[in-house]
Amino acid sequence: MLELKSVNTYYDKSHILHDVSLKVYSGEIVALLGRNGVGKTTTLKTIMGLTPPRSGSIFFKGKEIAGLKPFQIARAGIGFVPEERWIFPKLTVHQNLLIGIKTGPAAREKSEKGWNLDKCYEYFPALRERKNLKGGVLSGGEKQMLTIARTLMGNPELILIDEPTEGLAPKIVETVRHIIQEINQTGTTILLVEQKLAIALALASRIYVMSKGTIQWEGTPEDLRQQEEVRKKYLEVSQ
Repeated sequence: MLELKSVNTYYDKSHILHDVSLKVYSGEIVALLGRNGVGKTTTLKTIMGLTPPRSGSIFFKGKEIAGLKPFQIARAGIGFVPEERWIFPKLTVHQNLLIGIKTGPAAREKSEKGWNLDKCYEYFPALRERKNLKGGVLSGGEKQMLTIARTLMGNPELILIDEPTEGLAPKIVETVRHIIQEINQTGTTILLVEQKLAIALALASRIYVMSKGTIQWEGTPEDLRQQEEVRKKYLEVSQ
């Protein structure tokens, strides 16, 4: 479904992503792991067109999307759940969800068959209870759920999710993990950036490990459990 080939991304003159290549197949949850500042978020923003690559190719369902505007990439079927959450604090929960709806006949058909307000409120009952509250008064976990639900309202085929459990209480972390798993089981493909190794191992079918803007390792969760050296070198906090 998604393929990056030798992608290089810069912030001004700073070279951030170095020949990054990865694949995400339809129906998978793929995790992108690594310490802070190694390029994981930049990879997602590059796919989404927020930080366009200087070179390399990005294919979504076989079509080149590198160089397209973010709204064009969203319309093609990719959703983005940013770490910053980016909700509208002065709008109600209900209004935030409405903003996620795409327009056009094809979008309406997807909404009827896929994610709509009723389905979002079914999967996120806490949002139904707070639908008339302003987004700014929600807890961190509720804001995260709202961001995910708003993205789903556009019925993407692929969702890029950046650090969904960051800063959340353990009980809410488990709720978010369960929600991501359920979303995937409905047929949505997911590329996940996650700092908590246990969450990534529990959710992902395949894993890429990144360091200094390059992919250093790839394999299954079971492979990574057995690769102590990889975990120590690229994932565990240095002393």
